Formats: sequence, structure tokens, C-alpha cells
Amino acid sequence: MSNQLSDIEKRIQDLIEVHLVKYLPVPSTQELITQQLAEILRANFPTQNPEDAPRIIPDHYLLVVHPAKMAQWQSDSRLMDELTEVFKLVADESGIKFTNAPSIELTADPSMPFDEIDIRASSEETIAETQNLTQSSSDEIPKRAAFLIVGGTKVFPLDQAVTNIGRRLDNHLVVDDPRVSRYHSQIRYVRGRFIIFDLNSTGGTFINGQRTAQSVLYPGDVVSLAGLPIVFGQDNPPPTIQTGDTAPLSPVSSERKTVNLANESDDDPT
Repeated sequence: MSNQLSDIEKRIQDLIEVHLVKYLPVPSTQELITQQLAEILRANFPTQNPEDAPRIIPDHYLLVVHPAKMAQWQSDSRLMDELTEVFKLVADESGIKFTNAPSIELTADPSMPFDEIDIRASSEETIAETQNLTQSSSDEIPKRAAFLIVGGTKVFPLDQAVTNIGRRLDNHLVVDDPRVSRYHSQIRYVRGRFIIFDLNSTGGTFINGQRTAQSVLYPGDVVSLAGLPIVFGQDNPPPTIQTGDTAPLSPVSSERKTVNLANESDDDPT
């Protein structure tokens, strides 16, 4: 398997040099696209462990560039068609299966530097859920002291309504780790609870070993961002469904199943 994983980037690079060089003549741009497409495919490489649960692989991706670069690239629609075909071919050769045929769409972001690009998984449903859940509480300031322990050493206080986590310097919590996406996850304070959302990251967001798109955080939860451990802590946590009133953290709390928002009852006051 290791040989297959190491060959992915070289295969993408070779195909881009053959089919896309007239659209992407700058080697540094070819390299950026190659690295990010390879990162996506490596993260979704099929496991050989029969105990692992099947993963839902995003099939729609956004190639995010500066508006001026988008204007240049939009002049020939074949660029994105060819790039999508390269992505599909290498995925198929690697044994990666999508629910639907994968696609890559070009989009612009004014905050993106001109010489950079970013390829992100796109999930309109997840984004809509996030907006619906938080539209009435985006300005709420956390009333319960909470914090993150990053990598076992760094303590980061959660004292804002929204905390963005990722590699880019414009995140609130900047994580200099190649496994972490540029915009990896977001923690929001919603109706008295802290909720983490995965921002369509490449490596995924896991709570106590379970991959999640959005989940309520409880003290002692171990959040893993593509393998980087982060522990969530809270000095005075709200009551949970299991305990009723606020209580000290149970020594077996790590065995608690992740509470995904999509599975919570509409009558739950949280």
C-alpha cells in the first residue's frame, strides 16, 4: 500500500504535465495542484482493515483562487474538465470509489493570495446545517470557561462565539501541522454548548475516534484533526443528557459515544 500512496503524487504530476501544461504553464502552480489533489486521495485511500467502517468520500470539490486568477482561468472551460478527468483517473487507479462521479469547480476568494490555490471538499448540506444552527447565536459570547489543550502542551481559551482552526494564519487557532487543512474545523458557542464543525477538511475531524461533521463537545473529549490530538476542557460544564446536573468528569467519559447534532431530538433543549 505504501508504494501505491507514494505513487499517487507522481501519477498526478505526470498527467498534468501531459494534459494541462498549456493551461497551467507555471511549474509552481502545477505543483500546488498536484500536492493538494494527492493529499485528498491519500486521505481517502481504501483501508485493508475489515473492521474499519466505510467512509463517505466527498465527490464535489472547489478549486479556490484569487478573483484575478479565476478571470484568467475561466477563459477556457477545458481546464477544469481536464483537471477533473485527471482526478477521476488517478482515484480509479488507486481503488477509491465515489458515490457520484467526482467534480472540481473553480471559485474565487478575495482573501486568497494571487500565487496560492486551495482545493476544498464542498458539502452544501453541511454548510446549510451549520448556518441554520448558528444564525441566532453568532454574536453570543461564551458564559462558561472552556479551553483546548493542543498537542498535550498548549492551552487555547475558547472565549469567542466562533473559533476557526486550521493552518492558515487568519484562523483564530493556527496549527502548523501538514496534516491539518488550511481551514480545518470551527467551534461555535450555541445555546450554552460548544459545537465543533468540520469545514470539509481533507483529513477529517474525529471525536473520541469517531469521524464527525458536527458534534457537541463535552469535557474530556479528544478531538483529532487528521491525527493531531486536541483535548476539550470546561471548568463548569452544562448538564448532560446522561448526568442531568453538572457533575465531575467521569473516568470513563472517553467511552461515551459522540453526540452528533443530526441525531439529537428536536425537543432537546440543547
